[in-house]
Amino acid sequence: MAQNRSTAVMARRVEPNNSLDYFPTPPWATRALCEHLKKDHPLHRQVCWEPACGEGWMARPLAEYFAKVHATDVHDYSASWPGQDGVCDFLIDWGHAVFPEPVHWVITNPPFRLAEEFIRMALSVADVGVAVLVRTSFLEGQERFRRLFSQLPPAMVLQFVERVGIFRGRIDQYGSTATAYCWLIWLHADTGGTAFHWLPPCRSDLERQEDYPAQARCPEPMPLFEETAA
Repeated sequence: MAQNRSTAVMARRVEPNNSLDYFPTPPWATRALCEHLKKDHPLHRQVCWEPACGEGWMARPLAEYFAKVHATDVHDYSASWPGQDGVCDFLIDWGHAVFPEPVHWVITNPPFRLAEEFIRMALSVADVGVAVLVRTSFLEGQERFRRLFSQLPPAMVLQFVERVGIFRGRIDQYGSTATAYCWLIWLHADTGGTAFHWLPPCRSDLERQEDYPAQARCPEPMPLFEETAA
């Protein structure tokens, strides 16, 4: 039987090797994670590190829940967001990012091509847990299962039932996407097994107009994944 290669069902990420892979996360999607986590974790007394902070689109809503948030990136975004703590390659020189207190959580939207490496490094850094935002199709693949999930299964999969609009280089309140996303969560206190949870509709409750400055909007958003027939 011939493989269905329609653009309606196939999507692939097209990013050059030297790309910053910058696809900022809408703040409401980060709040959805924190609303779920705070049920069982005292986030208001814990420290979080966002190691791919970009212009702070995830770090800012994290700061609404955590006692302290450290925000670093391999690129210097401080000209557009002064809240960046410093420039740090999380996979190489994260040890230079010395913080005065333990890091309880690492939470980020990792660069797509480095997601597995980010997860492994984050687990060695965080005392409590790690949460990464990924497209749901990240759960697929025999090689990724062999390398990652068979060895380090997440404690939870939080699947968005609403589409999270993510676009290259900007936040866009009105953009649409055909890509599904989920949060993957690892807990050091996990007793085994992966729990699956739906994230029920929450955008209207968690989204704020001030999340979208006028200069961040674009009438013709570029999709996160180029849907092709290749």
